[in-house]
Amino acid sequence: MPAPGEKRHHQVLIIGGGNAGVSLAGRLRRYRMKDIAVIEPRERHFYQPLFSHIAGGTADALEAVRLQSAVMPKGVTWIQDKATDVSTDTNTVLLASGSAVTYDHLVVCPGIQNDWAVVPGLKEAMEGPHGGSNYEYELAPKAWKLFKDLTSGTVVFTQPPGPASCDGAAQKPMYLACDHWRQTGVLKDIRVVLAVSTPTIFGMDIIDDELTRKIKEYGIEVRYSTELASVDPDNRSVELRNSVTGVPETLSYDVLHAVPPQSAPEWLKTTDLPARGNPGGFVEVDPVILRHTRFPAIWSLGDAASTLNSKSGAALRMQTKVLAKNVRAVIRGRKPTAKYNHYSACPFVVSRNTVVFSEFDDKYAPMPTVPGWKNLARERRLTFFLERIVLPKVYWNLILKGRA
Repeated sequence: MPAPGEKRHHQVLIIGGGNAGVSLAGRLRRYRMKDIAVIEPRERHFYQPLFSHIAGGTADALEAVRLQSAVMPKGVTWIQDKATDVSTDTNTVLLASGSAVTYDHLVVCPGIQNDWAVVPGLKEAMEGPHGGSNYEYELAPKAWKLFKDLTSGTVVFTQPPGPASCDGAAQKPMYLACDHWRQTGVLKDIRVVLAVSTPTIFGMDIIDDELTRKIKEYGIEVRYSTELASVDPDNRSVELRNSVTGVPETLSYDVLHAVPPQSAPEWLKTTDLPARGNPGGFVEVDPVILRHTRFPAIWSLGDAASTLNSKSGAALRMQTKVLAKNVRAVIRGRKPTAKYNHYSACPFVVSRNTVVFSEFDDKYAPMPTVPGWKNLARERRLTFFLERIVLPKVYWNLILKGRA
C-alpha cells in the first residue's frame, strides 16, 4: 500500500477487484500489457452466484470465497486500499489511505452497493433472528438455517425495483427452499409470498411460462408490481405496496428473505463520472464501446456502469472482452471498434437439481448463444449441472484469468 502522500502511476488503473476488475486485468495481461494495477481493499474475493445456493442449502459457504491475493493475475499490482474520489482534470484516483494514483486509462468497476437502510426497518430485520438474504455472504447461510428449521408459518420473499445485480437471483433461494420443504413434507404447512416490482415474473414469455409453472407447483403467492415499503422487525411484519394502485398490504412473517434496493457506491456518486441526473450514480458510458462519453481516458463495465443490459455475470463476461480489446486499441493508437451487444443471462435455479436458463438482450428479447437454446430455456437437469458444478470451476480457473 502506498504511504500517505505517496503518488504512483499506472498505464491502466482498475478500481474494483471483483469479477469485473480481476477478469479484465487477467485479459489485459494476456494482451501483454505490463503496467496494470487493481485497487481493492478487501482481503476476500467472492463468487456471488453461489450465494443463492448457500441460501438454498445446495452449497457450502466456503465454496464461494478465496483470498484476494490468490485470484490476482500474475504481474498485476494489487493496491489494497479504497478509492474515495476521481479527479478527471489530473487523471488521479484518491485513496482512503491519503495517497493518490495517476493513470493513463482508468477502468471504474467497483460493483454495486446494497442499500439496506433505504427501506425502513429492513436493515434491522436482517440483523434480527428472522431475516436472511442471498445478497450478503454472511446472510446467505443464515437464510438456509431459517429455511431448514421451518416446518410451518409464512415466508416472505422480496425482489427490489430498479437496477440490481442479477435481480432474478432474488427468486432462486425461494425455489430451492420450496423444493426442500416439499421433500420434507412440510410445504403444505408453509405460506410462501413473493413480491416482485415487475408486472410479470421475469419479462420473457418462454421464461415466464416456466417460472409460472413452478410457482403454481409450489403454491407460491405472487404480488406483481409490488415493492417492499417497510419492515417492522419487532412485530415481524412487512408492508408491501402496489406501485400501480398504491394500495398497501401488511403481512406477518416467520421468515423474511429480502433483497435490498441497490445503487453505485456512495463515493462514486459524488464524482463527476455518473450521468447528470442518474439516480443510481452509475458511471456514464457509451453502452456499446464502454468508454466514458465525456472523459476518454475513463472506461467502465459491470454493475457500476450505466449500460442498457440487465446486470449479471454473463453480461460482464461479454463486456470484459469488448473493453479489453478497446483499451488495447486506443493504447496502440487505433479507434475502439469492439462492440458490446447488450447481452445478459440469468440461470433460474427452480429446484434442487434443475435450472431454467434465460439469455436475452436489453429489451428482454431472446439472445441465445447455445444451439438448441429453447430446450435450455425449459427446466433441465443439464443446466443445473452446468450452473452449479461447471461454472464455479470455470470462474475460478478461467474467467478470473482472462481465459473465458
